[in-house]
Amino acid sequence: MNSIRVQVEPFDPNHEVDLLRDNDPSIGAVVTFIGLMRDINEGDKVSRLFLEHYPGMTERALQEIVDEANSRWELQHCRVVHRVGDLRPTDPIVLVAVASLHRKEAFMACEFIIDYLKTKAPFWKKELTPDGERWVDARESDDKATQHWHPQ
Repeated sequence: MNSIRVQVEPFDPNHEVDLLRDNDPSIGAVVTFIGLMRDINEGDKVSRLFLEHYPGMTERALQEIVDEANSRWELQHCRVVHRVGDLRPTDPIVLVAVASLHRKEAFMACEFIIDYLKTKAPFWKKELTPDGERWVDARESDDKATQHWHPQ
């Protein structure tokens, strides 16, 4: 069972993991990644973050990433929740939660999903700093993170 949501509303990561587990006795491992808004980026204070996306296109991209993870590893459940709109420091931005029979598959799939989400899902970030607003460029480190998933 997979669940993908893009939403403005805050979410409770613990509640989302409980929904993922759904008292399924076959689950042997749950691995989660929670991305939080931090108050500093590139050495500058950041007081707010505004995330934009293309409705429909973003969800399709996330579903393709999750489908690819499911084709690589034996997973029972996967849940991705991503916020858009106005965010403040300490707000959860994204949750990736993966359930499988064994921990190795869950760890690898969770890392794969967040690596690809950072580079393949159409989200745009604008930060508010003391010097004004600025768009956040893609990071070379995120692109490099996806490269190790492609065998040479």
